[in-house]
Amino acid sequence: MAFSKQILLFLVLVGIFNISCNAQGLKLGFYKKTCPSAEAIVKKETASIMAVAPTLAAPILRMHFHDCFVRGCDASILLNSTTNNPAEKDSFPNLSLRGYGSIDRVKSAVEKKCPGVVSCADILALVARDAVSLLNGASWPVPLGRRDGNVSNSTEVLFNLPPPFFNITQLKANFASKGLNAKDLVVLSGGHTIGTSHCSSFTNRLYNFTGVGDSDPSLDSNYVARLKTRCSATDTTTLVEMDPGSFKTFDTEYYTLVAKRRGLFTSDAALLADSETRAYVTSHATPQGSKDFLKDFAKSMVKMGKIGVLTGSQGEIRKTCGFVN
Repeated sequence: MAFSKQILLFLVLVGIFNISCNAQGLKLGFYKKTCPSAEAIVKKETASIMAVAPTLAAPILRMHFHDCFVRGCDASILLNSTTNNPAEKDSFPNLSLRGYGSIDRVKSAVEKKCPGVVSCADILALVARDAVSLLNGASWPVPLGRRDGNVSNSTEVLFNLPPPFFNITQLKANFASKGLNAKDLVVLSGGHTIGTSHCSSFTNRLYNFTGVGDSDPSLDSNYVARLKTRCSATDTTTLVEMDPGSFKTFDTEYYTLVAKRRGLFTSDAALLADSETRAYVTSHATPQGSKDFLKDFAKSMVKMGKIGVLTGSQGEIRKTCGFVN
C-alpha cells in the first residue's frame, strides 16, 4: 500500500510539472497584436458548423481531450499517418473521432486572414470551447500560445488515454500523471452528457463481464435489459446515446444516470467507488447542481488545456493541420 501511494505521489508531481513548465507561455489575448480577429473568426466558423451539425460538439470535445492526454495539447491528434508512421488518429481509441474536416475549415478561415500565425493546437482548444458553449454548456477563457508538435505516434495512444474499462484507482493514477486530480476526473467525466458511444465500448458489461456470460452487477439490471435490445454481443457499429434523451444538451443529467447505476462505461460506474467522486456525482445529480458543474467544468478544461503544451520557439505553426510544414 505504501509503495502504491509513493507511485501515485510521483505521478502527481510529474503531472504538475508537465502542466506548469510550459503553460506559463500561454496567456489570454495572445494573438491581440498578430491576429486580433482570430478568436472571432473561430467562433463564427464554429457557429456555422454547429448550426448544421450540432452532434459534432461531443467528438470535437473528445478530440481535444484525446489530444491533450497524448503528448500534451499540441494538435498531434490532427496529423495524418505516413507510410512509415501510423499517427494517433489511426489508433483504435481514436477511430471513432469525427470533426477533423471542421477543424481544417476553421484553420483555413484563420489562415486566410493571418497566414502562419495561429496554431492548430489553439484552434482545436477554441473550437472545443465554442462548440460546448453553443449547446448551452460551459464556457471558459482559453489562454493561447500553444505551438504545434511534429510527432504523432499511434502506439502512444494506448499508453496515455484512459480506456472505458478502467477502475477508479487506474483512472485517478492516469489523471494524476497529467496533473489532474480526482475532482477534475469526475468533472471532466461530465462531458459524457453529450455524444454517443459504439456498443463495443460497453458490451462486455452486458454479456460477459467476468467471462461466464454474466452482466456487470454495478450496472442497473433494467438498463442492462434495455441496452441488450440495442446492442448484440458482437455489435461494432450501433451508436447509443451516453445521456439518453439529453445527449445534445450540456447539462447534469449524466450525474443523474451515474447515480442510478446507468452510466454506460465501467469508468462511469467507477466514480461511485471513491468517496470524493461519489459525493460529487450525488450532489450534482439534480438540476440545482447545474450552475456549479458548469463553473467546475470550465476550471478543469482550462487546467486540461495546459497539459504538456509547446510554447515559445518549440514546435511550429502548421500551415495545414494534417501535415507538418
